[in-house]
Amino acid sequence: MRAVLAGAVLAFLLGGISAGHAGTRAEQILERFGNANKWRDHVMVVAHRGGLAAGKTLYPENSIASVRGVIALGAEMVEIDVRRSRDGELVVMHDSWLDRTTSCKGEVIARTLEELRRCYLVVEGTGRVTSEPVPTLREMLGVTKGRILVNLDNKLETADLVDMVALARDMGMEEQVVVKANLWDAERAATVKETMRQVGAGFQFMPIIADDAVRDASFVEAVSHKFSASAVEMIAWRGDAKAMTDTGGPLFSGKMRAAAIRGNWHIWVDTHAIVNKPGGFLSGGRGDELAVAAGFPDETFGFWAERGATMIQTDEPDAAIQWLAANGYRAPYADVDEAIASVTGQGTPGPHEQPTN
Repeated sequence: MRAVLAGAVLAFLLGGISAGHAGTRAEQILERFGNANKWRDHVMVVAHRGGLAAGKTLYPENSIASVRGVIALGAEMVEIDVRRSRDGELVVMHDSWLDRTTSCKGEVIARTLEELRRCYLVVEGTGRVTSEPVPTLREMLGVTKGRILVNLDNKLETADLVDMVALARDMGMEEQVVVKANLWDAERAATVKETMRQVGAGFQFMPIIADDAVRDASFVEAVSHKFSASAVEMIAWRGDAKAMTDTGGPLFSGKMRAAAIRGNWHIWVDTHAIVNKPGGFLSGGRGDELAVAAGFPDETFGFWAERGATMIQTDEPDAAIQWLAANGYRAPYADVDEAIASVTGQGTPGPHEQPTN
């Protein structure tokens, strides 16, 4: 059934191409992001911090090289983490400390931007130091503009979202930026809503809902409407349980899927790993390890797609895209080759040994 529907979508898409220019790659993605009901039979792939390939790290996480790589794969969105330097500049870095992912040691906030530019990104697992320094948010957005959506994982305070969106707006790409926050009750939703009012209009906000705090579809439906959300990120905690979920839990119930259809928003699931936690920690035990290392992508990507997920955030974007496309869960985009060439032609930072600071 999905294959038939995907074919119909493709025919519609190809018919539209002949009528005029299909727009930039990002514009095509935005059309699908903002029209969930029209694209229920297309599962979008979000690359978590740049992604892996078969469990191996190809690029440093949160690097320009990794983002170029996932653009070339055809992912719809890339997740990056945002912090500040000592002098207030927005930089892209997951950890509060530099030790794990760069050639430097110490806290990110303790160094100025100029000092951070002398910290070179490291390929985790191999320890190889590259020639790419800690990137600024402005640099990263410059690479993604017109090519892919960006999910900003705010490692600061909710109020810092104001500056992040202001930067994207200054670059003329606020619609490409998705910001998010955890919501668990009406009071929290009201607080975040006030911050979003200060941010202004034109950007994408996504609620994050976890099943240890929220189990009621009516609450999710209410906050998705309150924030005019195009997607809701659902956390299906595995906890310490060894068994995999059979149903997806309350956030992937029939009532939740019905609420998503009524509200025209995407259900987003996270299959990526969490450091020092069991596989599938955010997805009821059905994560990337099950899909790739164990060789059961149907029990991960297929399972969540059949339970209503139309966005999957993964450390394995290539594996997800390939499996979903081969099994009728994705419809092609127009001008893909042009979009890929525009980024791969820029080259990527190569290995370069740097002294440890």
